[in-house]
Amino acid sequence: MTYTLTTPLYYVNDRPHLGSTYTTIACDALARFQRLQQDSVLFITGVDEHGQKIQRTAEAAGVSPQIHCDRISDSYRDLWRRWDISQDRFIRTTNPRHRQLVEQFYLRVKASGDVVSGRQTGWYCVACEEYKDEPDDADSPTCPIHQRELEWRDEENLFFRLSRYQEAIETLVARDDFIAPASRRQEIRNFVAQGLRDFSISRANVAWGLPVPEQSGHTFYVWFDALLGYLSALLDDGGEIELSRLESNGWPASIHVIGKDILRFHAVYWPAMLMSAGLPLPKRVFGHGFLTREGQKMGKSLGNVLDPERLLDRCGVDAVRWYLLRDIQFGDDGDFQQQRFIDLVNNDLANTIGNLLNRTSSMARKWFNDAVPPRHGNSGEKHPLAIQATKTIHIVMGALPELAFKQAAEAILQLAIAANGHLNDTAPWSRMKQPGQESSVADDLYVVLEAARIVAVLLTPLLPDLSERILNQLSLAPVSDQWDEQLCWGGLRPGTPLPKPSPVMQRLELDEPL
Repeated sequence: MTYTLTTPLYYVNDRPHLGSTYTTIACDALARFQRLQQDSVLFITGVDEHGQKIQRTAEAAGVSPQIHCDRISDSYRDLWRRWDISQDRFIRTTNPRHRQLVEQFYLRVKASGDVVSGRQTGWYCVACEEYKDEPDDADSPTCPIHQRELEWRDEENLFFRLSRYQEAIETLVARDDFIAPASRRQEIRNFVAQGLRDFSISRANVAWGLPVPEQSGHTFYVWFDALLGYLSALLDDGGEIELSRLESNGWPASIHVIGKDILRFHAVYWPAMLMSAGLPLPKRVFGHGFLTREGQKMGKSLGNVLDPERLLDRCGVDAVRWYLLRDIQFGDDGDFQQQRFIDLVNNDLANTIGNLLNRTSSMARKWFNDAVPPRHGNSGEKHPLAIQATKTIHIVMGALPELAFKQAAEAILQLAIAANGHLNDTAPWSRMKQPGQESSVADDLYVVLEAARIVAVLLTPLLPDLSERILNQLSLAPVSDQWDEQLCWGGLRPGTPLPKPSPVMQRLELDEPL
């Protein structure tokens, strides 16, 4: 069975920001973990390219919407390549094949009797691409999210009969395994309990969108179009665009990972649309929190937006991935604090993990012919470090499927801390000077090097580059498969040549704000 996971399809009104990078890094870590479980994995990301907001952004820039979308889409592709994101599919909603799927899906929904004509009247936010409740200030109606002026709309639209699915959606969101984390579930349950209302799936007089069949002057509402990108990505294999092929191509999705601001669309509207079309529902929707900076919301007006390209250039992939995955409980809001970022990267990666490997390898090379020391009677599975490694593996294997990256990272770090502690307690540099201690020192160095190997293997989904550098220092190949075998204690062979150590992680030195 295929494990299908998706990021949101990012809206191309502007270049990628740290929030979209955060989501994509988390999905990348999950995808890498699932591949190491020897699952068939399909990791989907991409961009949402239609709607009035994009149309107006392009007009303001003096280019066509398609040229604007091409530029921004390319910036996403390039950034994910630089971040070494391992996606399997990248979908663009301007792809002609996507249009075929949207039309086919729409005709199914229409045949179910779930498309009706109606009049939509109210205050509309172009930035949100949705109608808003009656504003507090009728004289100067403003979107509470974007702080932009709302526009009054009064037009004929096509509506999806969401209200018909009230009972089915109530049953779905009542399940504890559908919406995660738990903090998000009640929010959606409360929304559904208020009563589901039919929602508009077309817009009149919005040129930049997919045309609705047999409905002159109407284009599909951007959310109806964008959600279907998950399906067209699955059929982006050169075969026929045919909804009947979805279930053999990775549908239903195992998990949609999204920002909490679009949870309602994914946990309520999307399942109802799929029910109407007679298609299976995604198994899980995970709504994560937002990132702030030094306690403030990031925004261009405040001049405090963190540019993911600048972060990458100045700090490197491993540092940023570690901070985002290790310091923030995925699902909660997180605050990017520069000094804490520097401290965690230097203390955890450069000092605790990097220095552990460097100093142990140096001693092994000095006393045991530039190689992994021989094993004697005190380096087996009953050794305290071996026992802790087993516990760490258990924690990581339980945490990562639940997107508990922080829990997994902290457990791995604790194993490295324990290995450092063992080295300090046994002080091989002193005991090696004493007669008859060579075999005992060999065991002590072996278990520390073996713990470092386990740390590297466990880091593979979180920090694949650092993992590879650690394994290289142990003359081992990067982890690509047989994850279970490589997590067995004792995998490091005595006598394996050890190269001259060099730092696997450089310390971060940032003299000015990012």
